[in-house]
Amino acid sequence: MMKAVCLLSGGMDSSTLAYLARDMGFELYALHFNYGQRTERRERLAAATIAGLLDAKEFLEIDLAYLSRIGASSLTDHTIAVDRFEESDGQIPNTYVPFRNANLLSIATSFAEARGAEAVFIGVQSQDYSGYPDCRPRFIEAFQKVVDMGTKDETSITIMSPFINMNKSDIIRKGLELGVPYQHTWSCYRNEERACGECGACHYRREAFEKLGLRDPIVYEKE
Repeated sequence: MMKAVCLLSGGMDSSTLAYLARDMGFELYALHFNYGQRTERRERLAAATIAGLLDAKEFLEIDLAYLSRIGASSLTDHTIAVDRFEESDGQIPNTYVPFRNANLLSIATSFAEARGAEAVFIGVQSQDYSGYPDCRPRFIEAFQKVVDMGTKDETSITIMSPFINMNKSDIIRKGLELGVPYQHTWSCYRNEERACGECGACHYRREAFEKLGLRDPIVYEKE
């Protein structure tokens, strides 16, 4: 069976990604990161639950506390308030963690090479494109070159980003076909008990369900 390392935050996109990777015939090696984010406990619970439901071969947690010490993001620096969602003004949201995806993909590549995996799955997608520079297609293309150059000659690992040109509604639609249990996922940047409904992650998630005429199964502070 083919093997894949899947970056699994426990959010809507990464959980759908994991179900898609399994549907494509990959044996899953789930990789989860704790980096001092505000909702670290809830994200970890969601990721572990999804990994368990998919019978992942391995669920590896990595501590990236140094990202919290570096700071400069409202996700990791609790003195910076998480912005309420507003339509994009061309500015990068303060939830951006500097160069995070390069850190995550580097570790995922190490994990994949060590386990003999053929692929690394990451759930970056087009709605993050305008805000987060490390979610752009050209970043993924550039990182693929880094993987090709920095691994053993006999190693062949493909960075898979199947959602790169999809929107949130497209992802949910695909996830529903695959049976993704969205009630076990978590997206909110602020809270761990009831989703705030105001941050960017909550906004895009709720909007995606509404566009499909569906109700998001998680609980929000303001319904």
